Amino acid sequence: MRKSSQLALTIILIGLLGCTKQPAMKIYSLDTPMMSAVHGNMYTNKSIKVTYPQSLKDKVSQKMNFSYSSIDSGTYQNSEWSNNMRKLLQGTIIEILDESKLFKVVLSDTSTVKEDYRLESTIFAFEHSVRGTASHAIVSIQFNLISTETGRLVKTKRFSYKEETPTKDAKGYVTATNRLTVKLCEDLLKWLK
Repeated sequence: MRKSSQLALTIILIGLLGCTKQPAMKIYSLDTPMMSAVHGNMYTNKSIKVTYPQSLKDKVSQKMNFSYSSIDSGTYQNSEWSNNMRKLLQGTIIEILDESKLFKVVLSDTSTVKEDYRLESTIFAFEHSVRGTASHAIVSIQFNLISTETGRLVKTKRFSYKEETPTKDAKGYVTATNRLTVKLCEDLLKWLK
């Protein structure tokens, strides 16, 4: 009786382990591009605060979004960003602005220090778009530079990009998104200068 109980328990455990085996969660992050110092600009002695990006259209979170059409979308089940995408974008923008030396000091929105300028951003698209055999990373973000002294908008610009993915999975999406992040950062610095 003891051997049959052990055999039954072993079979049950093997069955449970086989049934609950799922692919491991893959965690991805944005690569922060290396930026060189920007010389000869009007903000050298000014401070800027980078606010937490807002999203008007789709939910932007730690989950990776994909879509097959304008009405058919979802999130990857076994792949996600290392943090909320809005937090990753904010951190990337703070880091590249700091490296560029475009401003004397770059602050996050949690800082209580009074800033000269505020950089606000609105995410319109941040997803993996799959349409038939075509697969693209899509990024569309609008930036507003605001003078905190006057409370007025200094300038605004929307940056929109579409990059073909090397594969149709989350890894291919991340590869293309990182290439778009480099373009976005370069274009943002040129626009701010």
